Amino acid sequence: MAIQWFPGHMHKARKEMAMVLPDTDVIVEVLDARIPFSSENPMLEQLRGHKPCLKVLTKSDLADDELTQVWLNNYESDTTKSIQISSHDPLSIKAMQPLLKTMVTPSQSRVNPFVVMVVGIPNVGKSTLINLLAGRTVAKTGNEPAITKRQQHISLSDHWVLRDTPGVLWPNVDNPKSGYRLAATGAIRDTAMDSADVAAHLLDYVCVNYPEQLQQRYNVDLPLDDSVGTLEAIGRSRGCIGGGGMVDFDRAARLLLTEFRAGQIGKMTLENPDMQRKELKEVELSRIEKAQKKEEKKAARKAARNKRNSRG
Repeated sequence: MAIQWFPGHMHKARKEMAMVLPDTDVIVEVLDARIPFSSENPMLEQLRGHKPCLKVLTKSDLADDELTQVWLNNYESDTTKSIQISSHDPLSIKAMQPLLKTMVTPSQSRVNPFVVMVVGIPNVGKSTLINLLAGRTVAKTGNEPAITKRQQHISLSDHWVLRDTPGVLWPNVDNPKSGYRLAATGAIRDTAMDSADVAAHLLDYVCVNYPEQLQQRYNVDLPLDDSVGTLEAIGRSRGCIGGGGMVDFDRAARLLLTEFRAGQIGKMTLENPDMQRKELKEVELSRIEKAQKKEEKKAARKAARNKRNSRG
């Protein structure tokens, strides 16, 4: 699924983030624990360079516990630490602050507080996290993307300041599989996608990796080897019927996506580090092929011009 959803405020936010990065001590990158790879903005990775970064896996109460731990282990490095949190577990939020302290170098001569920039794609739980850290409502929250429109500074104490930023996607999602996962989790507006298409791709994965949870939720015999047939069976069992007694696939898809996003089907993670490595290779090969085709077309046009000129 090709996604090109880059509102003007996101472009502005990217430029503002680049300007204030030199004055930032630590970056907190908020990721969706269900899709850590797909919710990781490559544009942000380029911007931060070697700045210390804390990867925060939000919505961990909706994700597969075993795969969450795999992802946490995958992120650990000299400049990167990771932690999982849930808005339903205040202790997980409190664990962030001592971890952040280990990522900066204290100095007796320092006057200004440490600055923590919080970044992440839309609808990943960034504003909720900031409100919990601040202990008060300072950032707008909602169940749809692109709520935060501008940067703001939030004082946590005399020594720490949070810099909140708007959720930023990147102009083009090159990996179509990531596009579907972003759509399934609600990182882009529903109006930017075809619900039935997204639901079918979600079921391609869930039918193979979480069949028991799917069967238990819908309590009906599902043809798990056929994602479209599974969606049809779910729609029929939930009364998503249109004209002529046929299943309304759009209604069935929206129902499935709503229940998936709410964790009603069960705790699920849609990707793992091995998938990330494989898909990054596929994307790179696709880029190379596109570049080659572009050069071939360019060469063909040049040859055609030369041929016409020689005749003249």
